[in-house]
Amino acid sequence: MSKAKCRIRSGDTVLVTAGKYKGTRGRVLRVFPADQKVVVEGVNRVKRHQKPVGDQPGGILEKEMPIHVSNVALWVGGADGHAVKVAYEERDGKKIRVDRKTRQPIDNA
Repeated sequence: MSKAKCRIRSGDTVLVTAGKYKGTRGRVLRVFPADQKVVVEGVNRVKRHQKPVGDQPGGILEKEMPIHVSNVALWVGGADGHAVKVAYEERDGKKIRVDRKTRQPIDNA
């Protein structure tokens, strides 16, 4: 399986751009580059019924499920920020993420 491009990293803040949670911002918890999916905190929450296993109690657990990376946009600038498209550039011998429109480096890289 080839390695797919994924411009979103774990720990990034993203804006959900499509679906039931459109307009929601959250932090990326996990990235699955092979499936092109991300798990965003507080987005796409489902309930799972868990049987007790060993010393762990059973019950109904809520957890986040993955959403496709095309349905999120990187959010920069904190509370008054904006969504950006990501490109890569080589500066000082390092490959860094930059905003496609302004070519400014994305500092939370």
